Amino acid sequence: MSRVDVAIVGGGHNGLTAAAYLAAAGRSCTVLERRGELGGAAVSERPFAGVDARLSRYAYLVSLLPASIVRDLGIAAELRLARRPVSSYTPDPRDPGRGLLVDDRELGALRDFSAATAGVARALFPTLTEPLRSREEVRALVADDAVFDALFEAPLGVAIDAAFSDDLVAGVVLTDALIGTFAQAHGDDLRQNRCFLYHVIGGGTGDWLVPIGGMGVVSGALAGAARAAGATLTTRAEVLAIEPDARGVDVRYTDGTTERELRADQVLVNAAPAELQRLMGHPGSDDRPEGAQLKVNLLLERLPRLHDPAVSPERAFAGTLHINETATQLQRAFDEAASGAIPTTPPCEAYCHTLTDPTILDPSLRARGVHTLTVFGLHMPARLFADDPDAARADALAATLRSIDSVLAEPIEDCLLHAPDGDVCLEVRTPLDIERELRMPGGHIFHRDLQWPFAEHADDVGRWGVETDNPRVLLCGAGARRGGGISGIAGHNAAMALLRS
Repeated sequence: MSRVDVAIVGGGHNGLTAAAYLAAAGRSCTVLERRGELGGAAVSERPFAGVDARLSRYAYLVSLLPASIVRDLGIAAELRLARRPVSSYTPDPRDPGRGLLVDDRELGALRDFSAATAGVARALFPTLTEPLRSREEVRALVADDAVFDALFEAPLGVAIDAAFSDDLVAGVVLTDALIGTFAQAHGDDLRQNRCFLYHVIGGGTGDWLVPIGGMGVVSGALAGAARAAGATLTTRAEVLAIEPDARGVDVRYTDGTTERELRADQVLVNAAPAELQRLMGHPGSDDRPEGAQLKVNLLLERLPRLHDPAVSPERAFAGTLHINETATQLQRAFDEAASGAIPTTPPCEAYCHTLTDPTILDPSLRARGVHTLTVFGLHMPARLFADDPDAARADALAATLRSIDSVLAEPIEDCLLHAPDGDVCLEVRTPLDIERELRMPGGHIFHRDLQWPFAEHADDVGRWGVETDNPRVLLCGAGARRGGGISGIAGHNAAMALLRS
């Protein structure tokens, strides 16, 4: 049996981050990744046969990755992040001939609300790579009790109702609270508040940036840093069990034909908490995480025309195109999904990577004017796909395409590129597809509901938010406190929990 200081289960971007830090500090470190490639959800792939387009297949934008991690790991030269020229455009479903273009957030109440969240971002973001602070310490950092209470204590919908009288503007703000989270504006559990925080605090600014070359560049840079530091990165190594004892941890895994075993002093788990429980032989509870999104990737022969004559497709699609996301529409879709029905008019948002970064396309495709389109559908919980996954996937896609068409001057399907084999360049992923492909329980992109980015119990103050019931086993993925998104924060914090203990 081989032995290492640290075994890392899962070669997603957080596991690679942890490996790079630990190996650079002199710890022997082995990463075990089930799939044939590293990166987890942060990968670029060519999903359409015969078409040289490297799409960011699952995750697609970067906001939460701290500059300190980029500097520490020496990956600045490989990793370039570009600002989109437009924040968002939202066709008005009440009158598709006009819309809301946000390019500098200088829109009255929206400006004021953004200024308040920007203050929280500047105060809170630097703490994400430090030991956990208490709620009271974070309140003091925010230094504005009214803003703290609005974002941390009361349902977010209360603050949005008070700030915005226009249904369209309220919906644009609210979407940041719902991406990947099945929640409603006035929910008492405040899941929407926590999701909102993680969407607006990235980098201390809340900016969502485009990785030049696609999301695979992010994981590639992290993998390169880990290898250069001396970490061993092993693919096609599916972990079967994690068995800790008083002196270490046995990790059993298979390469598909042979079962192997690794002995480690510590194990970091870049997988969901529910997956960790399974690997440690603890039966899971019925309260499983539930993802709530439909992910659609498309290649277009051309960008579709809009009804609004004042905004070009190149400008509308360059940022986030909000589709049928007024506050009223978001609530209606939530209610329909909660009752077990696919929303009649699914709220969704789209963006075109290639308007900011055309390098992911072969030059011949660029010359033809081909573009990518990423669509993220809200309020599509896993429960809707449980009984008949294939039929529900088809119904959800059809409803989503109808929703998109409702704000366009031509059907989106008329703009789709066809691959050499004649198939349209469109793929769709439900929460159940995400679970099957990436082992995210319920297809939850954050591994479980997001948690507050501070200690909720006195005993956790000063810890790193990665600890489990066993001191030799730590979380280092999105399910850790302050996990979620493409950030590397959980991987950094798990490494620090070992290096600074």
